[in-house]
Amino acid sequence: MGMSRMVRRSLCMLVALLGVLGLMGSVVVDARPRRILLDTDVDTDDLFALLYLLKQNRSEFDLKAVTISANAWTDAGHAVNQLYDILYMMNRDDIPVGVGGDGGILDDGTILPNVGGYLPIIEQGMSTAGDCRYRQAIPIGSGGRLDIDSNYGLRRSFLPQGHRRYFPLQQPTTQQVMIDTISAGPTTVILIGSHTNFALFLMANPHLKKNIEHIYIMGGGVRSENPTGCCPKNSSTSCIPRQCGDHGNMFTAYTSNPYAEFNVFGDPFAAYQVFHSGIPITLVPLDATNTIPVTEQFFMSFQQQQDTYEAQYCFQSLKITRDTWFDNQFYTSFFMWDSFTSGVAVSIMRNADKYNGVNEFAEMEYLNVTVVTSNKPYCINDGSNPFFDGRAIPKFNLQRDGVHSGHVQTGLQDSFCLVPGNNKGICEDGYTKEVTGSEGVRVLVAKKAKPNQDVHSPLDREFFISFLDVLNLPQHTGRFNFATQFPYYSETLYKPDFTNRSLGKPVVFDMDMSAGDFLTLLYLLKVPVETINLKGILVSGNGWANAATIDVIYDVLHMMGRDDIPVGLGNVTALGTPSLGCKYVKAIPHGSGGFLDSDTVYGLARTLPRSPRRYTAENSVKFGAPRNTDHPELRQPLAMEVWQSITRELNPSDKITLLTNGPLTNLANIVLSDENASSIIQNVYIVGGHIVDEHGEKGNVFTVPSNEYAEFNMFLDPLAAKKVIESDLQIILIPLSAQRKVVSFKSILKSLKLADKTPEALFAYRLLSLMQKLRRQHQTYHHMDIFLGEMLGAVFLADGPNLYPTMQIKPVSVLAGNIGKDGQIVINGKNGKLVSILSNFNSEAYYSQFANFFGDRRQSAVVASFDEQEKKWSMPPNQTEGV
Repeated sequence: MGMSRMVRRSLCMLVALLGVLGLMGSVVVDARPRRILLDTDVDTDDLFALLYLLKQNRSEFDLKAVTISANAWTDAGHAVNQLYDILYMMNRDDIPVGVGGDGGILDDGTILPNVGGYLPIIEQGMSTAGDCRYRQAIPIGSGGRLDIDSNYGLRRSFLPQGHRRYFPLQQPTTQQVMIDTISAGPTTVILIGSHTNFALFLMANPHLKKNIEHIYIMGGGVRSENPTGCCPKNSSTSCIPRQCGDHGNMFTAYTSNPYAEFNVFGDPFAAYQVFHSGIPITLVPLDATNTIPVTEQFFMSFQQQQDTYEAQYCFQSLKITRDTWFDNQFYTSFFMWDSFTSGVAVSIMRNADKYNGVNEFAEMEYLNVTVVTSNKPYCINDGSNPFFDGRAIPKFNLQRDGVHSGHVQTGLQDSFCLVPGNNKGICEDGYTKEVTGSEGVRVLVAKKAKPNQDVHSPLDREFFISFLDVLNLPQHTGRFNFATQFPYYSETLYKPDFTNRSLGKPVVFDMDMSAGDFLTLLYLLKVPVETINLKGILVSGNGWANAATIDVIYDVLHMMGRDDIPVGLGNVTALGTPSLGCKYVKAIPHGSGGFLDSDTVYGLARTLPRSPRRYTAENSVKFGAPRNTDHPELRQPLAMEVWQSITRELNPSDKITLLTNGPLTNLANIVLSDENASSIIQNVYIVGGHIVDEHGEKGNVFTVPSNEYAEFNMFLDPLAAKKVIESDLQIILIPLSAQRKVVSFKSILKSLKLADKTPEALFAYRLLSLMQKLRRQHQTYHHMDIFLGEMLGAVFLADGPNLYPTMQIKPVSVLAGNIGKDGQIVINGKNGKLVSILSNFNSEAYYSQFANFFGDRRQSAVVASFDEQEKKWSMPPNQTEGV
């Protein structure tokens, strides 16, 4: 770098430093700091925006609260703990984080307190379970929510772990945090996710609008033309453009809706409420963000400027995103969406004495826009619009022939939106459309990123300079990462030595990571290896927990000294359903008692010791990736790969016993793809299913009233259940009727209380007593007993005769293809498959056996908790003995 460029660089750094320190008197026009509330879906670029705001001088810009947009790119339980860890790293535990809530909206449109924002307003009823009308545009697994929930595996490897964490019924809700923050004084709101949370706030608290100074929004596309998905200039005529030239950016949905951008599409009606609230709005749409892609020059400059922990976390996040990008166009298709918005917002606020949104980073203009919430013709009743269909009075008293009364897009394959013979759809839901007349709202819009004033710089946008300088400033910097948080941190893998032990039957456990499943896993690890040799774990990503919760499995295995056991991640959708959708899993609540609690193990997951193993997005060409990442050896194995590895290592005389505690998706895929499966599988113990009989006992799918007789594990993938149960495998069914014999919290807690206090027994007791307490305290936890019966399969597998069981053999069939009957198991004397069914047993023997194994000092935890690890890593190795 020449001397003149070095001088310019130094001057830029000095200007940035003075700005952040608030010493530039000419631009500070208000003595009080700007109070900011950030509503985020915690996507990768959201983290950049958050950290950029946290680095500002608090005398100018004071981030007062963060709330989580829980119906977009992330899942609430994973998002809230990541935010707590980032704030802990940045020494900002004073900032409240709001997530979720279990309130609902009555049929008459009354908004009850603490609606959680898990569902778009059009789908919100009195439950947190519901359809993914808009969210299905976001991929669930790799490249989607799985990678965002885990930040590609970086979240657990990099961020320090503080003392704040999600805990049931104690976690501040989104609406609570919004109300508290905005009630306290004039507030600027920055929205970088869907608008559900803030729209609900405005609709329920109109008296607090006066406290909102300004709204900054990243989202929408007004006059934008998507630069991605285009054919190269010299391409052949066979190249078909994808989203090239579209106003929107939904790469999964342009064939039905080429107009919408992800954030606004997440809840168009909510966005409409925000835009039409009467509060001043600055919009940073795709029009502007499309002009600031992450260039190779910016990437290389960033790689060389990582002087702070926050800069390192951002760069590593950006790098793994690039390295796992689906094609070779990363530098022209990944943009500075939310971070650019935070920069524009800060700069406009800093230059508040000037007019028309003057700022350093974007060219601005005023436009009249609205948000399209339904498609013409208006005033139709085609079953797509719950605000109007079947109602004498429209919900929220909406105008019957107004802009909300048309067809509302129902999904990615909505036939109304598709044009035969054309790969561009006609639906406009979520389109931030430029209009004239009274329907439009005057909005300040960023239309283009400003070029770098230094024409000699390799960075072609002014904001690039600010972003790198601000993140690398020594002020308000992160204190440590996970490794440097502890002076004597080290990674250790624990693998047992079974050299002189006679190993028992090979067992593979298939789980969907519910609370009962984790207790089952602990039980299997406590059974003497002479009885059960746990060879591997298969994970269903379409059950009671989101796929990123696989990290908790690694932590349990680490706790028990079994880092040798492989864990394979299975499908995230049910057999025969689209890869983007939620046909069956939508029956599981998102909030309390559902995903939020499963993903965090009811707030207790972070008390477990931290395993060096974790999910990562690392990949290699060998497994079909477009390129190798830095550490392909850390790639997360798939369920089928783990299965194949186990079967290859079997002795010729060995056969595998399978225990399934979730939907049967993984096993169905094994049956469909492995023609030798039946010859190497000895028995399959299936925990689940409800047999419809003359007694009329109902199932447990409490969120689907039309299906009275199904059980969750079968309902979550009825085609897989049908394929497995009606196959030639030897099935032993532990149905709902048997599980219901052991759902007494009182009995199981009494037995555990009498057992020796091993670390695993203490964890089980704490989890079960918490679930019992929650069930008593709040109606959203009324179903806690369904998880108690899930341990029965493991106890029966390990020590069946001592339960004095009664077995029946019956011909059964599984119903599939009708949502009102999906997953039901019926007696079919003519064509049914004969299966062994556990019909009765001694429940007292079960409770005793369960507790005895947990209290056994053999095969006990080698590291009891995260607290124990903290103590170990805080002292020299020679002083940690006995800790």
